[in-house]
Amino acid sequence: MHTFCCAGSSSARLECLLWEQEVVSSNLAYPTKWCVKTTRHFFMKYKAIFIDIDDTLLDYIPCCRAAFEAAMESLTAQRSYSPQDGLFQLFFEISGRLFSEAKRGLHTIAEVMELYPAEFIATIGYPPSAVDPFKHAFRAAWGTTHTLVPEAKETLEALKNKGYRLFAASNSFGHLQRSRLQHAGILHLFEDTYISMDIGYDKPDVRFYQEALRRCGLQPSEVIMVGDSMTTDILGAQAAGIDAIYFNRRNEPITNNQSHITIITTLDQLLQYL
Repeated sequence: MHTFCCAGSSSARLECLLWEQEVVSSNLAYPTKWCVKTTRHFFMKYKAIFIDIDDTLLDYIPCCRAAFEAAMESLTAQRSYSPQDGLFQLFFEISGRLFSEAKRGLHTIAEVMELYPAEFIATIGYPPSAVDPFKHAFRAAWGTTHTLVPEAKETLEALKNKGYRLFAASNSFGHLQRSRLQHAGILHLFEDTYISMDIGYDKPDVRFYQEALRRCGLQPSEVIMVGDSMTTDILGAQAAGIDAIYFNRRNEPITNNQSHITIITTLDQLLQYL
């Protein structure tokens, strides 16, 4: 983060501010908040932050594994289950493929929520009658999973203390995501939660972001999106006119046409930009 300290006369402070504005306009590699600090002034470009939940604030894989194992245990009356038998990897691959297809517009999130339990149960040879018990047990357990990504809570607290309005922005069921944030001890840090099943549209649909902006009463230029998905979080937000920061926590390859995007690899790095 670039911070300029301007002690002395008001004319000197004004000259400093004008110089910084010139730097910002010519340097698009930092599409985030720039500030000028004096003894009495602090200028913020953004008023609010939209933040994704899964794999941004909550660690998806351990959460998914915990919910999966609880769901499989619910089916032990039909067949025995061992966490060592490799079924979680199969489940993870099926659900991951369907969620990836949803990002390309081939399914809605609501459809995926129905598709992957049915495909998984059919693939492992369980009877169709096992689909609903598995699905309901998985969702019930999912609502309590809350493994935090490192530095998540501390970073949210620091951003809130800086004066940012915080909003969770996620594709899923609203009541389940809010329950998970509550269990993780971070729900109170958010002014509101914008979840696709409540909003009526899935990220990256620009209508998701437009409705979120309408609800919080802000313009696109006043908000920045932070998330781990280049498709749903970054490109989706940018299509709605919202700046974005890509949380590349798994060090995914970056293509040439993505090289201009601001990237962080740990959440605490947000504090360098915001």
